[in-house]
Amino acid sequence: MRYTSTRGTAPALTFEEAMLTGLARDGGLYVPEEIPTLTHPEIAAMAGKPYEDVAFNVMRPFIGDTFTDAEFRSLIADTYASFGHTARAPMVQLAPNHFLLELFHGPTLAFKDFAMQLIGQMFKKALGRAGERVTIVGATSGDTGSAAIEAFKGLDNVDVFILYPHGRVSEVQRRQMTTPTESNVHALAVDGDFDDCQARLKDMFNDFEFRDAVKLAGVNSINWGRVLAQVVYYFSSAVSLGAPDRRVSFTVPTGNFGDIFAGYIAKRMGLPIDKLVVATNQNDILDRCLKGQGYHKGPTHPSISPSMDIQVSSNFERALFDAYGRDGNAVAQLMQELGEGGFDVSQGAMQALQDVYISGRASEEETSATITNRLATTGELLCPHSAVGVKVADEKRDPATPMITLATAHPAKFPDAVEAATGIRPPLPARMADLFERDERVTRIANDLDALKSHIKGHLAS
Repeated sequence: MRYTSTRGTAPALTFEEAMLTGLARDGGLYVPEEIPTLTHPEIAAMAGKPYEDVAFNVMRPFIGDTFTDAEFRSLIADTYASFGHTARAPMVQLAPNHFLLELFHGPTLAFKDFAMQLIGQMFKKALGRAGERVTIVGATSGDTGSAAIEAFKGLDNVDVFILYPHGRVSEVQRRQMTTPTESNVHALAVDGDFDDCQARLKDMFNDFEFRDAVKLAGVNSINWGRVLAQVVYYFSSAVSLGAPDRRVSFTVPTGNFGDIFAGYIAKRMGLPIDKLVVATNQNDILDRCLKGQGYHKGPTHPSISPSMDIQVSSNFERALFDAYGRDGNAVAQLMQELGEGGFDVSQGAMQALQDVYISGRASEEETSATITNRLATTGELLCPHSAVGVKVADEKRDPATPMITLATAHPAKFPDAVEAATGIRPPLPARMADLFERDERVTRIANDLDALKSHIKGHLAS
């Protein structure tokens, strides 16, 4: 299995190389040269199996000889042992043929744990084998940062620096990043929004002198390993509802497009997915684009679903790569235009995107109303991101086809929004009950590339 860049000029890499590299040296994102497929009997055999077994069977074709079967099974077992539910990704029923996939039972109460915890295990194994040390720099709109810190804290061969937008994450999200005591992790509060953080991260990867000097690695959803691990719960949930003998649809609250792109990969692998629904909040650039209005950046409006407050959805580049017939030159041109404000999608590529994805949006008022109504009608307490998904799913679902909406975070991560909608302040799990009493360790820093590079260089372990 080899991986190629969406911009066409970087060398093809193995899975291990692509995982440790993150962003390609031509600025693109790595994708598999071919998507392996699973047969009808292979998918049907997943029914009733533990999540770890499904994860092995789904991901194994993508990793080549990076790990032996025994090593990979062990890494998967270690990854999910810390999850707070034996099913790992359980489902609850919201309405006839509408199900909520709970992806918040990991260590940091968000779906990012499914991939980040596994990435941490794979990095640890690969780096230990090679005797190497890397510097991980990540940008987060809230959940990726805490998941990365949780996955890599205390590792001897990794320094971790997480950039998050100052004042634009929830207090729980911030404290999950700023209260760990391990000396190898660093939270950087950047004066800007998430798109600024993500842009500075890409600037660092494109500064090859800095990149090579600190041995920069990335664990944002630009990292293919992140996307791959998220493919698994599409299979586990769909099979539990009758796939592959029954088609299933998914609605995904979407900011950076990685989670919904994982659903596309599952479909390409042979999972009979009917609809893949992109659900956005008031920062609805993806919804507008998928409805034919082009991809044109505007201001980012802070919302009660802050992890979706994004204008530049990095993983959308992967979707464009396939929509443009895997033409790296075309994608590179689009990304250049995006740097200047935005681009229009060609008619053929737009049709290719609309053949795969449909979309909808939820306003702030609609999001709050969904939290209120679902508690009253089902007893289910939703985080605002999950509520965006449920609202859009209600509009897009076919009553004859099961709809699975991804619940991407625990409501306790966004207590202010949930309390405002319901009068209930959701408590943190007992293991995190003292989160607000822990000391914070954070550096506020300007949205300036040189300042960030200087800080990172000055705080690497010797």
